[in-house]
Amino acid sequence: MKFGQKALLSSALVGAAIAGGAVGASVLGTAQAQTSSTSSTAAASDPSTAPDANHGPHVANGITETPLTGDDLSKATAAAQAAVPGATIERAETDAEGATYEVHVTKSDGSEATVKLDASFSVTSIEDGRA
Repeated sequence: MKFGQKALLSSALVGAAIAGGAVGASVLGTAQAQTSSTSSTAAASDPSTAPDANHGPHVANGITETPLTGDDLSKATAAAQAAVPGATIERAETDAEGATYEVHVTKSDGSEATVKLDASFSVTSIEDGRA
């Protein structure tokens, strides 16, 4: 084989290897992107597939809990902080299991609790753990 033919063949092989690597990386990147977007979409649309379905609004008794906002949020968090001094508010939401509202807190000792409130934002109970 002549030098020119060897150079041409070598160049073709190197080009093919580079092109193959690029295609392989593209396919792997696309597969990873599809996996990531599918997972996050599933978690967002189905609370039971979220990373921790016990930490966030969920469905119970056919009722979907919703995060509190505005005045309701302010009143609920103030009531919870008064009931559990020094606690950190994690989230406040409607309650699907009997109370009107619930506020999830972390106590100063690190333990978790759920403060249940009625429609007037009066504390009706404090439950240990996340309820």
